[in-house]
Amino acid sequence: MKMRLGILGADDTLDLILSVVHAYPEIECLPIVYDAEGEIFERLGPHADEADMWLFSGQVPYAMVKEWGRIKKPMAYVPHTGASLYRTLLHLSHEKKLAADELSYDTIPPGELAHMLEEAGIAAGRLWLKSYEGAISADELADYHEALWREGKTKAAVTCLRTAQLELKRRGVPVYRVLPTRAGVESVIGMLLRTHEMLQFKDTQIAVQMIELETPGMTGGEAADPSEGGVLELIEEKLLRYAKQLHGSLKTAGTGRYVIFTTRGILREWTCDFSAAPRPEELAGFADGRFTCGIGIGRTAGEAEIHAGTALLHAKESGPGSWMVFFDDKRIAGPLGKGEQITFSGASDQLRELSRHTSLSVQTLSKLKSILKKRGSAEINAHELAMHMQILPRSARRILIELEAKGIARVSGEESPHPRGRPRKVYRIEL
Repeated sequence: MKMRLGILGADDTLDLILSVVHAYPEIECLPIVYDAEGEIFERLGPHADEADMWLFSGQVPYAMVKEWGRIKKPMAYVPHTGASLYRTLLHLSHEKKLAADELSYDTIPPGELAHMLEEAGIAAGRLWLKSYEGAISADELADYHEALWREGKTKAAVTCLRTAQLELKRRGVPVYRVLPTRAGVESVIGMLLRTHEMLQFKDTQIAVQMIELETPGMTGGEAADPSEGGVLELIEEKLLRYAKQLHGSLKTAGTGRYVIFTTRGILREWTCDFSAAPRPEELAGFADGRFTCGIGIGRTAGEAEIHAGTALLHAKESGPGSWMVFFDDKRIAGPLGKGEQITFSGASDQLRELSRHTSLSVQTLSKLKSILKKRGSAEINAHELAMHMQILPRSARRILIELEAKGIARVSGEESPHPRGRPRKVYRIEL
């Protein structure tokens, strides 16, 4: 099966990448060219879901798209390695008679630049380098290079960004472009092919959906009344049709509880890469009732079923109608489709040790760790914790008080959400 590879890049780099990729018959290309960074989302948007993987011509478009968050498939970019820069410097030294310390550089990590010059036996004084992480604008890079050139500190600029090169040319600054090497492109292509093979294998893993139904005459935790057999029969009929759509099999695991065996790849498509709860037409018509689901992924059917049961317990904690997934690497994610979806680890030596010193489970501590990471802050109040964990505020307060008693949390301040409301304690948590 061919890999459909989306490739987004500036004109010159895109041509180079395509010339390499065309040598791989197992790859089908979806090339997209952009002239300015501001065009990236507009050009990429209509094709976001059309590729199995995405390759970007450099760090900047990759970082921008990653932050954008619309691409759910694996992504990579072609790095500007030392070999790429060495080729440019060789040209400048022999053809233009420019020394390494007469140039300004960007993008290359500082350590890599110094190491490359040392290995090449190039003696350099002070090096002018604009290194950065993530994305950066062409104007910011152009400003950096132009200022050094106009002050007489450099004689030319060496940039890895095509749009910065064009902007510097427009300003009259001598500029040279660092292009990736064919070997660098081939290395990334090889990595993407191996990743694609691994994902295809993972898609064949066993996946189990454990569904617990709350019919119109049932309340949370109650067993179904036998008199509701007609309703349950109708539900089973709909679930059977749903299982067939998943190319799976259905079995009953007790009154009101069902298990569907299918594959990871099929469920990944139905759940938009495990980010949303599927709403198949076969289950429509039960708005008065609810179905809570745990999805388990495993190396064997037995392992997947155990994981599904654990995921179902977490889903029930999040409330009726929730969906959670337990992956084979012990990560737990959910509730699927909810704004406050989190991913946490089901196993951690550090958290197990903390659990032994508190009354809190590893899962609760892992959820808390994931929430703090997602918020980008170690501080949280009970109301916020309750919202993220989908629990009552009083339960959240008990968690925070327990952590405070064990020295894992401390009150760092108070905040008043309303002029007449009670102040809420803000806790700083050190897991």
